[in-house]
Amino acid sequence: MNLPAIRAIYRFEMARTFRTLTQSIASPVLSTSLYFVVFGAAIGSRMGEIGGVSYGAFIIPGLIMLSLLNESISNASFGIYLPKWSGTIYELLSAPVSFVEVLIGYVGAATTKSVMLGLLILVTARVFVAYEIAHPVWMVGFLVLTSATFSLFGFIIGLWADDFQKLQVVPLMVVTPLTFLGGAFYSINMLPPIWQKITLFNPVVYLISGFRWSFYGVADVNVAVSLGMTLVFLVLCLATVRWIFKTGYKLKR
Repeated sequence: MNLPAIRAIYRFEMARTFRTLTQSIASPVLSTSLYFVVFGAAIGSRMGEIGGVSYGAFIIPGLIMLSLLNESISNASFGIYLPKWSGTIYELLSAPVSFVEVLIGYVGAATTKSVMLGLLILVTARVFVAYEIAHPVWMVGFLVLTSATFSLFGFIIGLWADDFQKLQVVPLMVVTPLTFLGGAFYSINMLPPIWQKITLFNPVVYLISGFRWSFYGVADVNVAVSLGMTLVFLVLCLATVRWIFKTGYKLKR
Protein backbone atom coordinates (compact mmCIF):
# COMPACT_ATOMS: atom_id res chain seq x y z
CA MET A 1 0.00 0.00 0.00
CA ASN A 2 1.51 3.33 -1.12
CA LEU A 3 0.65 5.42 1.94
CA PRO A 4 2.58 8.56 0.84
CA ALA A 5 0.56 8.65 -2.40
CA ILE A 6 -2.73 8.26 -0.53
CA ARG A 7 -1.73 10.96 1.92
CA ALA A 8 -0.70 13.33 -0.90
CA ILE A 9 -4.01 12.94 -2.75
CA TYR A 10 -6.01 13.22 0.47
CA ARG A 11 -4.20 16.35 1.67
CA PHE A 12 -4.50 18.00 -1.74
CA GLU A 13 -8.25 17.42 -1.85
CA MET A 14 -8.75 18.62 1.73
CA ALA A 15 -6.69 21.74 0.99
CA ARG A 16 -8.98 22.46 -1.98
CA THR A 17 -11.95 22.32 0.38
CA PHE A 18 -10.44 24.79 2.84
CA ARG A 19 -9.66 27.15 -0.05
CA THR A 20 -13.35 27.15 -0.98
CA LEU A 21 -15.02 27.08 2.45
CA THR A 22 -17.86 29.33 1.35
CA GLN A 23 -18.90 27.03 -1.47
CA SER A 24 -18.02 23.70 0.16
CA ILE A 25 -19.27 24.20 3.72
CA ALA A 26 -20.95 27.55 4.39
CA SER A 27 -23.37 27.46 1.44
CA PRO A 28 -24.95 24.03 2.11
CA VAL A 29 -25.16 24.75 5.86
CA LEU A 30 -26.90 28.06 5.19
CA SER A 31 -29.30 26.49 2.67
CA THR A 32 -30.25 23.74 5.10
CA SER A 33 -30.70 26.31 7.89
CA LEU A 34 -33.37 27.99 5.78
CA TYR A 35 -35.24 24.67 5.62
CA PHE A 36 -35.04 24.45 9.41
CA VAL A 37 -36.43 27.97 9.76
CA VAL A 38 -39.31 27.46 7.32
CA PHE A 39 -40.25 23.81 7.80
CA GLY A 40 -38.93 23.20 11.28
CA ALA A 41 -39.60 26.31 13.32
CA ALA A 42 -42.41 27.98 11.34
CA ILE A 43 -44.49 25.22 9.75
CA GLY A 44 -43.40 22.50 12.16
CA SER A 45 -44.73 24.35 15.19
CA ARG A 46 -48.24 24.23 13.63
CA MET A 47 -48.19 20.56 12.67
CA GLY A 48 -48.78 17.46 14.72
CA GLU A 49 -46.36 14.71 15.56
CA ILE A 50 -45.30 11.92 13.21
CA GLY A 51 -44.62 8.63 14.93
CA GLY A 52 -44.45 10.39 18.27
CA VAL A 53 -41.84 12.88 17.00
CA SER A 54 -42.47 16.58 16.44
CA TYR A 55 -42.46 17.53 12.75
CA GLY A 56 -39.50 19.89 13.13
CA ALA A 57 -37.39 17.12 14.65
CA PHE A 58 -38.75 14.49 12.25
CA ILE A 59 -37.36 16.21 9.15
CA ILE A 60 -33.82 16.69 10.53
CA PRO A 61 -32.47 13.33 9.27
CA GLY A 62 -34.06 13.90 5.87
CA LEU A 63 -32.57 17.38 5.53
CA ILE A 64 -29.12 16.14 6.53
CA MET A 65 -29.42 13.40 3.91
CA LEU A 66 -30.54 15.92 1.29
CA SER A 67 -27.32 17.91 1.74
CA LEU A 68 -25.14 14.88 2.37
CA LEU A 69 -26.01 13.05 -0.84
CA ASN A 70 -25.57 16.08 -3.09
CA GLU A 71 -22.35 17.26 -1.46
CA SER A 72 -20.82 13.76 -1.39
CA ILE A 73 -21.43 13.39 -5.11
CA SER A 74 -20.28 16.93 -5.90
CA ASN A 75 -17.07 16.75 -3.85
CA ALA A 76 -15.92 13.44 -5.30
CA SER A 77 -16.96 14.14 -8.90
CA PHE A 78 -15.22 17.52 -9.06
CA GLY A 79 -12.16 16.07 -7.34
CA ILE A 80 -11.48 13.49 -10.06
CA TYR A 81 -12.92 15.46 -13.00
CA LEU A 82 -10.56 18.43 -12.60
CA PRO A 83 -7.44 16.29 -13.28
CA LYS A 84 -9.24 14.86 -16.34
CA TRP A 85 -10.11 18.35 -17.55
CA SER A 86 -6.59 19.71 -17.04
CA GLY A 87 -4.86 16.57 -18.35
CA THR A 88 -2.93 15.89 -15.15
CA ILE A 89 -4.78 12.60 -14.67
CA TYR A 90 -2.27 10.96 -17.04
CA GLU A 91 0.49 11.74 -14.57
CA LEU A 92 -1.60 10.03 -11.91
CA LEU A 93 -2.26 6.99 -14.12
CA SER A 94 1.43 6.63 -14.96
CA ALA A 95 2.53 6.94 -11.32
CA PRO A 96 3.23 3.81 -9.25
CA VAL A 97 -0.17 3.84 -7.54
CA SER A 98 -3.02 1.37 -7.86
CA PHE A 99 -6.66 2.27 -8.42
CA VAL A 100 -7.31 1.30 -4.80
CA GLU A 101 -4.88 3.94 -3.55
CA VAL A 102 -6.32 6.57 -5.89
CA LEU A 103 -9.79 5.64 -4.69
CA ILE A 104 -8.88 5.85 -1.01
CA GLY A 105 -7.30 9.27 -1.50
CA TYR A 106 -10.10 10.92 -3.45
CA VAL A 107 -13.10 9.17 -1.90
CA GLY A 108 -11.59 9.36 1.58
CA ALA A 109 -11.26 13.15 1.27
CA ALA A 110 -14.80 13.53 -0.13
CA THR A 111 -16.17 11.35 2.68
CA THR A 112 -14.37 13.44 5.30
CA LYS A 113 -15.84 16.64 3.88
CA SER A 114 -19.35 15.16 3.84
CA VAL A 115 -19.11 13.89 7.42
CA MET A 116 -17.89 17.32 8.54
CA LEU A 117 -20.82 18.93 6.72
CA GLY A 118 -23.35 16.50 8.21
CA LEU A 119 -22.10 17.15 11.74
CA LEU A 120 -22.16 20.92 11.20
CA ILE A 121 -25.76 20.75 9.96
CA LEU A 122 -26.63 18.60 12.98
CA VAL A 123 -25.18 21.22 15.33
CA THR A 124 -26.94 24.03 13.43
CA ALA A 125 -30.28 22.21 13.70
CA ARG A 126 -30.07 22.44 17.49
CA VAL A 127 -30.43 26.21 17.20
CA PHE A 128 -33.85 25.86 15.57
CA VAL A 129 -35.29 22.52 16.70
CA ALA A 130 -34.91 20.33 19.79
CA TYR A 131 -34.07 16.70 19.00
CA GLU A 132 -32.58 13.59 20.53
CA ILE A 133 -30.34 10.85 19.15
CA ALA A 134 -31.43 7.44 20.39
CA HIS A 135 -28.57 5.49 18.80
CA PRO A 136 -25.56 7.83 18.41
CA VAL A 137 -23.15 5.08 17.31
CA TRP A 138 -25.54 3.92 14.58
CA MET A 139 -26.12 7.55 13.60
CA VAL A 140 -22.41 8.10 13.02
CA GLY A 141 -22.19 4.74 11.25
CA PHE A 142 -25.00 5.60 8.81
CA LEU A 143 -23.49 9.06 8.31
CA VAL A 144 -20.05 7.68 7.40
CA LEU A 145 -21.41 4.79 5.31
CA THR A 146 -23.73 7.02 3.31
CA SER A 147 -21.01 9.62 2.79
CA ALA A 148 -18.55 6.99 1.59
CA THR A 149 -21.08 5.29 -0.69
CA PHE A 150 -22.22 8.44 -2.45
CA SER A 151 -18.71 9.86 -2.60
CA LEU A 152 -17.84 6.67 -4.46
CA PHE A 153 -20.85 7.22 -6.71
CA GLY A 154 -19.71 10.79 -7.31
CA PHE A 155 -16.23 9.50 -8.20
CA ILE A 156 -17.83 7.38 -10.92
CA ILE A 157 -19.77 10.38 -12.23
CA GLY A 158 -16.53 12.41 -12.34
CA LEU A 159 -14.86 9.69 -14.41
CA TRP A 160 -17.88 9.42 -16.72
CA ALA A 161 -18.48 13.15 -17.31
CA ASP A 162 -17.11 14.80 -20.44
CA ASP A 163 -17.88 18.37 -19.38
CA PHE A 164 -18.86 20.39 -16.32
CA GLN A 165 -22.55 20.29 -17.25
CA LYS A 166 -22.66 16.50 -16.95
CA LEU A 167 -21.34 16.74 -13.40
CA GLN A 168 -24.60 18.41 -12.37
CA VAL A 169 -27.04 16.23 -14.31
CA VAL A 170 -27.26 13.31 -11.89
CA PRO A 171 -27.36 15.34 -8.63
CA LEU A 172 -29.95 17.81 -9.94
CA MET A 173 -32.09 15.59 -12.16
CA VAL A 174 -31.93 12.30 -10.24
CA VAL A 175 -30.64 12.45 -6.65
CA THR A 176 -32.45 15.60 -5.45
CA PRO A 177 -35.91 14.50 -6.73
CA LEU A 178 -35.40 11.01 -5.27
CA THR A 179 -34.49 12.56 -1.91
CA PHE A 180 -37.58 14.78 -1.84
CA LEU A 181 -39.73 11.75 -2.79
CA GLY A 182 -37.88 9.46 -0.39
CA GLY A 183 -39.47 10.59 2.84
CA ALA A 184 -37.26 13.56 3.69
CA PHE A 185 -40.30 15.65 4.70
CA TYR A 186 -42.84 12.93 5.47
CA SER A 187 -43.28 9.28 6.43
CA ILE A 188 -44.08 7.01 3.53
CA ASN A 189 -46.74 5.44 5.79
CA MET A 190 -48.75 8.63 5.21
CA LEU A 191 -49.08 7.75 1.51
CA PRO A 192 -51.89 5.64 -0.04
CA PRO A 193 -51.01 1.90 -0.07
CA ILE A 194 -50.22 1.79 -3.80
CA TRP A 195 -47.78 4.70 -3.50
CA GLN A 196 -46.15 3.12 -0.47
CA LYS A 197 -45.26 0.12 -2.64
CA ILE A 198 -44.03 2.30 -5.51
CA THR A 199 -41.90 4.38 -3.13
CA LEU A 200 -40.01 1.27 -2.01
CA PHE A 201 -38.33 1.26 -5.44
CA ASN A 202 -36.67 4.54 -4.47
CA PRO A 203 -33.24 3.65 -2.98
CA VAL A 204 -33.06 6.90 -1.02
CA VAL A 205 -36.03 5.74 1.10
CA TYR A 206 -33.79 3.16 2.75
CA LEU A 207 -31.06 5.69 3.50
CA ILE A 208 -33.39 8.21 5.11
CA SER A 209 -35.36 5.54 6.98
CA GLY A 210 -32.25 3.97 8.50
CA PHE A 211 -30.78 7.34 9.42
CA ARG A 212 -34.05 8.48 11.01
CA TRP A 213 -34.20 5.26 13.03
CA SER A 214 -30.82 6.10 14.56
CA PHE A 215 -32.34 9.36 15.84
CA TYR A 216 -35.77 8.36 17.09
CA GLY A 217 -36.03 4.57 16.89
CA VAL A 218 -38.80 4.82 14.27
CA ALA A 219 -38.42 3.81 10.62
CA ASP A 220 -40.50 3.30 7.50
CA VAL A 221 -38.36 0.30 6.52
CA ASN A 222 -36.64 -2.33 8.66
CA VAL A 223 -33.23 -0.99 9.66
CA ALA A 224 -31.49 -4.21 8.58
CA VAL A 225 -32.95 -3.79 5.08
CA SER A 226 -31.80 -0.15 5.00
CA LEU A 227 -28.27 -1.16 5.96
CA GLY A 228 -28.26 -4.02 3.46
CA MET A 229 -29.42 -1.82 0.57
CA THR A 230 -26.70 0.73 1.33
CA LEU A 231 -24.02 -1.96 1.40
CA VAL A 232 -25.27 -3.43 -1.89
CA PHE A 233 -25.01 -0.01 -3.56
CA LEU A 234 -21.50 0.40 -2.11
CA VAL A 235 -20.37 -2.93 -3.54
CA LEU A 236 -21.86 -2.09 -6.96
CA CYS A 237 -19.98 1.22 -7.00
CA LEU A 238 -16.70 -0.50 -6.04
CA ALA A 239 -17.16 -3.05 -8.83
CA THR A 240 -17.87 -0.26 -11.33
CA VAL A 241 -14.74 1.71 -10.37
CA ARG A 242 -12.61 -1.43 -10.64
CA TRP A 243 -14.03 -2.10 -14.12
CA ILE A 244 -13.35 1.51 -15.23
CA PHE A 245 -9.69 1.37 -14.18
CA LYS A 246 -9.26 -2.12 -15.60
CA THR A 247 -10.69 -1.25 -19.03
CA GLY A 248 -9.61 2.41 -19.15
CA TYR A 249 -13.17 3.53 -19.91
CA LYS A 250 -13.28 7.34 -20.10
CA LEU A 251 -9.64 7.41 -18.96
CA LYS A 252 -7.91 6.68 -22.24
CA ARG A 253 -8.45 8.67 -25.40
